[in-house]
Amino acid sequence: MTSAPQKKSRPYFGLTGGWLTFWVTVACATDMTLFGYDQGVFSGVVITEDFLEIHDLVGPTKTKTLSTVTAIYDVGCFLGAILAFTIGEGLGRKKTVLAGTTIMAVGAILQATSFSLEQMFVGRIISGIGNGVNTATAPVWQTETSQLKWRGKLVILEMMMNIAGYAFVNWVNYGLSFAGGAIAWRLPLALQFLFLFVLWSTTPWLPESPRWLLAHGKEDEAVEVISCLEAKSLNDPFVIAQRNEINFTIEYERENSVRWRDLLKKSPNDTNTLRRLLLGAGSQFMQQFGGINIMSYYLPTVLKSSVGFSDEMARLLTACNAISYFFFSGLAVLLVERMGRRGLMLLSTFGQFVCFLVITILLRFADVYPDNDSYGSAAVAFIFLFHASFGVGMLGVPWLYPTEINSLPMRTKGAALATGTDWLTNFIIVEITPIGIQNIGWRFWIVWTVTNFLFLPIIYFLYPETANRSLEDIDAYYRTKPSLVVVGDRDAISRGRPQRYIDHEEEEIKRTAAGKGIAQPVVAEHVEWSTGSDGR
Repeated sequence: MTSAPQKKSRPYFGLTGGWLTFWVTVACATDMTLFGYDQGVFSGVVITEDFLEIHDLVGPTKTKTLSTVTAIYDVGCFLGAILAFTIGEGLGRKKTVLAGTTIMAVGAILQATSFSLEQMFVGRIISGIGNGVNTATAPVWQTETSQLKWRGKLVILEMMMNIAGYAFVNWVNYGLSFAGGAIAWRLPLALQFLFLFVLWSTTPWLPESPRWLLAHGKEDEAVEVISCLEAKSLNDPFVIAQRNEINFTIEYERENSVRWRDLLKKSPNDTNTLRRLLLGAGSQFMQQFGGINIMSYYLPTVLKSSVGFSDEMARLLTACNAISYFFFSGLAVLLVERMGRRGLMLLSTFGQFVCFLVITILLRFADVYPDNDSYGSAAVAFIFLFHASFGVGMLGVPWLYPTEINSLPMRTKGAALATGTDWLTNFIIVEITPIGIQNIGWRFWIVWTVTNFLFLPIIYFLYPETANRSLEDIDAYYRTKPSLVVVGDRDAISRGRPQRYIDHEEEEIKRTAAGKGIAQPVVAEHVEWSTGSDGR
């Protein structure tokens, strides 16, 4: 007697389409929420008396050491980005995130239990390494598993959750400041585990990037992932067309790849690899030298030293500012496709320039007229507006852009290079800020006014639009050897998807449906759970 064939178990707990994308977003957004939490947690730690006394950091002579113990986290993040660069492509997106999460757990334990400056230094570096690995990987994972219409919104949503983590920890810092003692800084550091447990419980069962799977010869699994993410059957023409398009891009890049040592040499078949790497890394450079981490790491210090508020008022205003910051970062989710990446970067950077210009002028007058509180109060209003300007554009786009602009074989490397640039420049900003505020006062703010002004023409003339384009559209654009200056090319700067890419995709789907142009045989085994057109 022959037994009936067993049904193949449904992967990912039977989730397909939007629900499967939702859970990938939960994991990636949790990672970015933890990133925001870590950015904000030390702003409250460094002004807690118990922390300063235990770690021998009391007094003005300890300013440089205090800035270094804060900034050393960014060195760890830079090393983590390099680690993601070296091992990430081999491990895959999921395993790399899990590795980074575990490294962060070790660092969190060391920081929360620290009784010496040396232990805190080591804990900060290890936490940074884990965070660098994750922040270089999670946006790539989200980008490569998202449908075109959702890709930009979801990565920007993750950066909104980054600010949710930042806002949450600032209120934690404010509330625990009334408790005082060790709990005021140990508990905020220990609360990192709330996010680590979510990552450990979601990441293992979620789908790997189909683009990574195809690049590593795992075709059956990749087609299954595409069909689940699109909620279509394994043999649906759209699924096969997507597989073919990704495979074509992979093969083209392999045949025309450029070695790292040859990046500066001109190659007739190179798809602008160096240019794309620099555009991605440049977006992160502009994010950091726009001045955000003067505020993220040191806003309570700025409000006490430059504006003259009390410790309690500085903490309260920092927490209130985080709520405003969160709200404006949410606007970016609604605007990222309508205004495009270029539009949001230009709007955001212009707003930052205006805010720093006014803050510089106001703090100059506050220095000249120390008895007049109105100048300092007005400066606080523009500090709030600065965060609003940053949140609506330069917060999220520099994390999204490197994952879109780079080709598939370079995407992990490009994202890691961009993330490494972010953390290296972040370290510089965090290291010099307390020293700059202490030594040159209001003049320190002139630097960031100038940098934001200089970034405007760079974005306008050099950065092509990536909104409303598939990742393969962007590869196709660079195969045409476009001009360095993009403003004269309508296809390069239009917010809508260029018609030629729409026509090409429709033609590929038609050819696939007619049984033509299929690079690989259609998967023969048709499991019973994916027989419907909706994938259920």
